Amino acid sequence: MGIAISNTSPLLYLYRIGGLAWLARLFAEVWVPDAVIVEIEAGRQRGYDVPVIEQCPWIKRVNPRHVPEEWLALDLGPGELAVLTLAFEHREQVVLLDDLLARRIAQAAGLQVWGTLRVLLESKKRGIIPKVAPHVDKLVQAGMWVSEDLRHRILRLAGETA
Repeated sequence: MGIAISNTSPLLYLYRIGGLAWLARLFAEVWVPDAVIVEIEAGRQRGYDVPVIEQCPWIKRVNPRHVPEEWLALDLGPGELAVLTLAFEHREQVVLLDDLLARRIAQAAGLQVWGTLRVLLESKKRGIIPKVAPHVDKLVQAGMWVSEDLRHRILRLAGETA
C-alpha cells in the first residue's frame, strides 16, 4: 500500500457515493494540499455536502514546497496546481485527478494517474466492492459526467459486460 495525492473531485465523488473509505484500503495515506482543503471548505460554506477531512485519519495535509509561477498561466485551479506540484516532488506516489488537462499534464510527465473510475476498478480488483456498475451509476447521479462509451469501457475492464 503506497501513498496517493488527491485533488478535490475524487474525494468529493467518492464521498458522495459512500466510497471515500475505500481509499484507506487502497493506500496507506492520502495526501491533500491546503488548496484542496480550501476548495472542500468553500463547498461546505456554499451548503454542499462534502467530506470532513479531519474525520479521515488516513488523509494527511501535505503541501508542495512551492508552485512554479509559470504554472499559474495554465487553465487549472489552485487544487490541481498544488496536487501536480506535490506529485512532481513525490513522483513515486499515485496522483488522483479527474480534470482532463491536469491528467494529461501528469501523464505527459510520467506520473501514475488514477481517476475516480480507476479507484472503482482497483476497489473491485482488491475485493473491496463486488461490482463496479452500481457505483458508476451512483457517480453519474452525483454529477460526474461519464459518456456511454466510457461507461462501457469501464464495465468491460471490470469484467461486467459480455
